[in-house]
Amino acid sequence: MSIRDLDDLLGEGVSGRRVLVRADLNVPLDKQTGDITDDGRIRAVLPTLSALVQAGAKVVVCSHLGRPKGAPDPQFSLRPVAGRLGELLDAPVHFAEDTVGDSARSTVAELADGQVALLENLRFNKGETSKDDAERGAFADQLAALGDAYVDDAFGAVHRKHASVHDVPARLPHVAGRLVLREVEVLSKLTGAPERPYVVVLGGSKVSDKLAVIEALLPTVDRLLIGGGMCFTFLKAQGHEVGTSLLEEEMVETCRNLMERAPGKIMLPVDVVAADAFAPDAAHDTVPADGIPSHRLGLDIGPETVAGFAAVLSQAKTIFWNGPMGVFEMAAFADGTRGVAEAITKADAFSVVGGGDSAAAVRALGLDESSFGHISTGGGASLEYLEGKTLPGIAALEN
Repeated sequence: MSIRDLDDLLGEGVSGRRVLVRADLNVPLDKQTGDITDDGRIRAVLPTLSALVQAGAKVVVCSHLGRPKGAPDPQFSLRPVAGRLGELLDAPVHFAEDTVGDSARSTVAELADGQVALLENLRFNKGETSKDDAERGAFADQLAALGDAYVDDAFGAVHRKHASVHDVPARLPHVAGRLVLREVEVLSKLTGAPERPYVVVLGGSKVSDKLAVIEALLPTVDRLLIGGGMCFTFLKAQGHEVGTSLLEEEMVETCRNLMERAPGKIMLPVDVVAADAFAPDAAHDTVPADGIPSHRLGLDIGPETVAGFAAVLSQAKTIFWNGPMGVFEMAAFADGTRGVAEAITKADAFSVVGGGDSAAAVRALGLDESSFGHISTGGGASLEYLEGKTLPGIAALEN
């Protein structure tokens, strides 16, 4: 990997220089209060920001939050993030009311050495996500003008061909931040020669979302354990009744073909927690995976499945996990995800949690993050990396 990293930039000296840092501060917010409900992504960028602050750089942080439609939208403002970032850095973070306008320019101009500014949501500008190269490039010109050097520490966005990720590095001296470098090093272990047995656990709602990574991993893994909503399409492919469970009918034949191509490699649930409705207080019990009543829906894997998955995981030397085993946000349907996660932490293996809902589940269930080898900050990015795709943000850093 021919990417310059943060130490290269620090070695050149950054005192008094404006360093534009693309971070992934796309944190979940409480819809009622606007409070941050999980600050994991903010914490993940702290090593890079702290190093730059200590070296005397004028640090200009930029990020997106949510999916605004290319115009300012108060519900997607990064202002709450600026407050939390300041608490974690134990120093005030100056907040720009826009991204590349008068407020951004004046806020950056007033920074002293070792101070930090956060720009408003990048996606308040159409140019950030535009598919038109000229429009995206024009926005990148304005953004790059706020920095003397560029650091990408937003692994969760490197699979997007966006201005701040793909185009700005072409306009400034550029390096990978601590987080991005660590993510690439870890995922390279999985795509290189992982220690075996190599076990992958996939969950989440849809087979279609994970089909490409299943196709890429199936020839290389020793076992593929499947839970979550996507398991019901596989169970249907085996000829089982799945009731009103989540089902992608158009993917049934694809699942059947995958199992035929790798007999014995794909492991499915043997029991599930079936409920009368998709609700936290719905009546529910555990039923065999081949005996789901027609009027009920599966919302978690059952205890026998957890035990079976745990037995396989206990023998693994390399583990990759992406996607919850059930609707972990509801206490009644969180045991499957908790049980599998705990089994991963007990295994004598190098374990990687593939970001997204899996990382959220680790924190929501109160599990010890340090018990996992690595928790990725980019669910989609980590999957695309394992699929072997070229990630625009990584390619931009290599150039």
